Order: sequence, then structure tokens, then C-alpha cells
Amino acid sequence: MHLCLVTDAWTPQVNGVVRTLSRMVEEAQAKGHTVTVIHPGLFRTWPCPTYPEIRLALFAGAKVREMLDTAQPDAVHIATEAPLGWAARKHCLKRGWPFTTSFHTKFPEYVKARTGLPTGLGYALLRHFHNKAAGVMVNTPTMYRDLSDRGIRNLRMWSRGVDTQLFRPGDKSAFDHLTRPVFLYVGRVAVEKNVRDFLSLDLPGSKAVVGDGPMLETLRQRHPEVTFTGAKHGEELAHHYAGADVFVFPSRTDTYGLVMLEALASGLPVAAYPVPGPNDVINGHDIGVLDEDLGHAARAASEIPSERCRNFALDYSWSRSAEQFLDNLAPIG
Repeated sequence: MHLCLVTDAWTPQVNGVVRTLSRMVEEAQAKGHTVTVIHPGLFRTWPCPTYPEIRLALFAGAKVREMLDTAQPDAVHIATEAPLGWAARKHCLKRGWPFTTSFHTKFPEYVKARTGLPTGLGYALLRHFHNKAAGVMVNTPTMYRDLSDRGIRNLRMWSRGVDTQLFRPGDKSAFDHLTRPVFLYVGRVAVEKNVRDFLSLDLPGSKAVVGDGPMLETLRQRHPEVTFTGAKHGEELAHHYAGADVFVFPSRTDTYGLVMLEALASGLPVAAYPVPGPNDVINGHDIGVLDEDLGHAARAASEIPSERCRNFALDYSWSRSAEQFLDNLAPIG
């Protein structure tokens, strides 16, 4: 099978969406499929308003059409509701090609956090975008129910995985200079990630933030007591996970939170709010604590054995995630 994957989120961006899509490409190729990725790096781009680290490929419709027609794919998957995604959607509809989409990010909530625009407008746009798809892939039962209630149709489950060879318990030297326990956040340092809630907690020990984003310098200046490492990748990222004691996930808007699986694979219990994402991954498994009092959740999570978290993560594989993804695709012709 020849798959065309169209995505506005791709390297050098560092986030869960990019890691997930990159892994799907690797797994599909390992299973003998051909994958063409149409991504912003192939076009002239402009910085995203309020988030210049993300580059958008504007006015790319003609080239997207040419690339799709040249590829003559057996299936098209549109991963993002941004300029490249809209261009690919338009061309697929014109050609009469079925396509699938996926829901990675609660953009209406993100836009509201940045601009104050009502979420209802955002979800109306998402309904328009996704309801022409032959299938809309979602990562948790909670998101399936939520999107169904909001009028989005043709939903299909697509789970996530974690590299348990890379993310594993190890030595604690990454944060040996800090007072323990070390409470860790990994992810974008941006308003929608709610990092300020984590930084404001009164906790024993130390706090560390691994990641980059538009709020990094502001928060670094406001919280000199917190260790900010910047973005880390690969073995260095895994080393920082292993060096902490508790993972704190303060986001209220993520649809999943791949970093939670990476933390669990590293032996870290998770503290989070009882919201979609954490409710699906953590709730009922005794591998973390969910509470509206995030400080209480973090302190209580520190009592959970590391081995229990690691054993839970071992059940998640990228191979199984890729099988779901490939089964969900809509063949052309």
C-alpha cells in the first residue's frame, strides 16, 4: 500500500503529535508499506501567530494537489486541521477520493486560552472539516464520546504506544543536584499546557521542567527555584525522565498526553487533573493520582511503587497502535 500522510505538525517541531506520526511512518514502512509525507518542510512557511516556533505552509494548495496526483496513493490520511490539511481535504473531495483524519488536539480550547474566542465556533469548524472523512481516528473512549456528542461522525479508535526500550527506569543522575523528591513536567511550555499550575504548587523537594515553548523565558524568570532544562531528545530525554520521582501533568486540554506513557515506562507515577486523557490512561490502574487539588495528587503519587508504573507501560506497543491505524485507513478505488 502507498499511503500519503498530510500533516502540518512535523519535525523539527517537538510534541506528541509529531512523535506519534513519525512512529506510524516507521512502523508502516517496517510492515512493507510505502509512505509519502506531505509536511511544512516541503513548502515556504510563515510563523504561526502567538506561536512562532510552529511554521505554517500557507498558499500551498497547488503544490499539495500536484504532490497528491503524482503520488497516486492507495490511501490518504490527513492528520491536522491546518493549511496543508485543508488543502489536501479539498483536493480529495474534488477527486472523489475517500480519506481519513485524526483528532490530536483540542484546538477550540487552545484558541480560547489564547484569544478568548468561544469553543463553540471552533467545534463548528471541526465538524465541517472532519465530517467529510471516511473515518476520524481518536485516541481514547472519552474523546470518542465527547466528539460524538459534538456531532462529529465516523469515529474510529486509534490507541497510542510507547518505546519501552528507550524510556525505562535508570540512574537518577540527571537531577542528582536537586533535593528529592523531584517533580517533573515534560512538554511544551505554553499557556494551553497549564504549566503555571504545576509551578505554583507547594511541594516538598524540587520541580523540573523539560521542554521549550513561548512561555519558557517568562516562567524561568518568575520561578528561579525551578530547574528548566530546555528541550531534550532521545536518550537524553529518557535520562531526564528516569532521573525524576513523580511526573506532573497539569494540562486540562490534551486529548491523550503521550508524555504520561513515557513517564510511566520510566517508572514515574503520574499526578494530574481528573480530565480527558488522564482519566483514560491513569484512572483505575493505581499508577497515579487524579485530583482537582494537583498538589495533593503529586504528593500522593510519590507513594506509588515505580515497578507498578513500568509494568503498566509494558502493555502498550507502537506495533499494535500502527495496526489499528492501518486498519482504519480508507482505500482509494
